[in-house]
Amino acid sequence: MTVMTESGFIHAGWIIDGTGGPVQQDMAVQIDKGFIRSVAVSQGYLVNKPGAVDLSDCTILPGLVDAHVHLFMSGVNDPALRALQLNADYNFIKPVIAKHLKQLHTYGVRAVRDGGDYGGYALRYKNECPDDTLCPVQIKTAGKAWRKPGRYGKLIGRPPADGQTLAGAIKSQNISADHVKIVQSGLNSLSQFGRETPPQFTLEELSEAVSAAHKRGLKVMVHCNGEQPVKTAVQAGCDSVEHGFFMGTDNLKRMADTGTVWVPTAVTMKAYAEHLNPDSTEAVMARRNLDHQLEQIAEAKRLGVVIALGTDAGSLGVHHGSAVFEELKLLISAGFTLPEAIQCATGNGAGLLGIKRQGQITKGMAATFIIFKGSPEKLLQSSGKSGFLTESQAIKKNRVSETRKSHGIYNG
Repeated sequence: MTVMTESGFIHAGWIIDGTGGPVQQDMAVQIDKGFIRSVAVSQGYLVNKPGAVDLSDCTILPGLVDAHVHLFMSGVNDPALRALQLNADYNFIKPVIAKHLKQLHTYGVRAVRDGGDYGGYALRYKNECPDDTLCPVQIKTAGKAWRKPGRYGKLIGRPPADGQTLAGAIKSQNISADHVKIVQSGLNSLSQFGRETPPQFTLEELSEAVSAAHKRGLKVMVHCNGEQPVKTAVQAGCDSVEHGFFMGTDNLKRMADTGTVWVPTAVTMKAYAEHLNPDSTEAVMARRNLDHQLEQIAEAKRLGVVIALGTDAGSLGVHHGSAVFEELKLLISAGFTLPEAIQCATGNGAGLLGIKRQGQITKGMAATFIIFKGSPEKLLQSSGKSGFLTESQAIKKNRVSETRKSHGIYNG
């Protein structure tokens, strides 16, 4: 039995490196002390090299990132269960979150950005999580989102206290949240195409809030749909626009100019269209909303807007883990290549979440990968399910007992 030391090689059949560049074939990855020292064409160099891990029939890629989830909710189409999750206490929600994390892990997702819940349960779960067994996916969470009194967002957050500004609330927030979530518009209409709700906060209020968050070292994600709500969010200096349906070309240009990241969550409309009565007004409107969002994604790509993949998992029909692959397919249908779509779900996502030295398989990055059994074109055909090697499978395949421990290789 060959045991890899802290210095070793991997022979990869294919690499999707998270930069958006083309798929690389027959590659040698050299690892030194848990970090990537080099990535080069193998040319048979590793075939008989002692200690080399043979993944020549596999595709390796960075761990996937879902940049917009709600861990307390399931995507089930069961009204009673959904109603229960939307009002339950922490003891009920805790195993729900654990189940979702296991689902995400199965699909190769290694980090998520949670957009908040009414009880701050995802944050509590993260803070109480004792080890990687119960928390196999890195969680970044807002705890509870912020919203305007009387406006949309009750299920994911709360308003500032009476007499308190949004900026003041953020300044006084004494919790270990990873970022700030602000709700700036309502939901998309499934009865009137492109209907826009007014912004919840003025430009001055939002600008002061973003500044207060940034002074605390926290990025700001803003839920917003429609031209004016998105315009206000971008002008206020937010770090990411969440959803962004019907924002329009001018806002896309602003985002390209400012470097504001867009998390489109197009799969939400696909799920509505598939789960509602196909002949209903709501299903027809969901399909129209989806088509328009794909047009905007194509325009964003042309303009150079940075897109990070997010699914809004927990919404109706949007399941944790599998939805990542549905969103990848939608990005490709909008004109992205497979490597470009993977970049949205790896390098761009890791950058948005502030996860350092991850998200790419390039020199100097941490040697944390997911390993898919097969060629890249099979990745989306299988939708990721059962395609990623578990640690035990990788060990058995390579007859290496210390793969993960010595290199930090992140399998399955």
